[in-house]
Amino acid sequence: MQVVTDPSSAPRQSGKNMIAIASGKGGVGKTWFASTLSHAFARQNQKTLLFDGDLGLANVDVQLGLSPEKDLGGFLAGRYAMDVAVSRYDLGGFDVIAGRSGSGNLATLGTDKLMLLCSRLVEHAAQYDRVILDLGAGVERTVRYLASRASRCLVVTTDEPTSLTDAYAFIKLSKLQNSATEISVVVNMADSTSDGERTYNTLRKACENFLKITPPLAGIIRKDAKVREAIRAQVPLLQRHPDTHAAKDVIDLARKLAT
Repeated sequence: MQVVTDPSSAPRQSGKNMIAIASGKGGVGKTWFASTLSHAFARQNQKTLLFDGDLGLANVDVQLGLSPEKDLGGFLAGRYAMDVAVSRYDLGGFDVIAGRSGSGNLATLGTDKLMLLCSRLVEHAAQYDRVILDLGAGVERTVRYLASRASRCLVVTTDEPTSLTDAYAFIKLSKLQNSATEISVVVNMADSTSDGERTYNTLRKACENFLKITPPLAGIIRKDAKVREAIRAQVPLLQRHPDTHAAKDVIDLARKLAT
């Protein structure tokens, strides 16, 4: 029997309706963006699932004010099937699989368990129009492997040098992994659209010069004080402040992805 020690060499099952949200670096608003994008898709009458793929530092449930009885940790422990771990988020009109903080660390998953997780996730994704994967920060193999299950990966960055460097590192390692996932860039917390374009162009030039690829710009989310206020209130931005710059930018991006 052949034993697979590196999941990147194993046969892959991908979800065409799955969008991974990555960053390389924490603190760029990745989880907020993932949950808001899920809400935007739900508002388009698309059946949507938000999957929290960061067990050790998971905070989707915290940001949304959820207290789920079941989470991804229970599935990984073999206590129940993945569909049992699904919670309904009524305020946003979408489903959530929470990876509650402290229930374990996805980075320490063995190869067999990681492959099982991805296989079950792809199977479960068939019940939805859109599945958003909120990946953990960093470039660990588990993060990249989960990203490779999706048809598209949105790499979130800001204008901070470390954010750009880590976003580049994620794109580079994904390219070396020969992933078929389409990678594009989202610039978050931009002072303006033009500033966001400058940030993107910095990353684009690095990718063109050293990787010989040009990841397209998926969208720019402008800096908005209402975002922090909505997070503190644990209320979705699209419900609390639907007419703000950031809300409109995510809605526009969701419409673009739907075409």
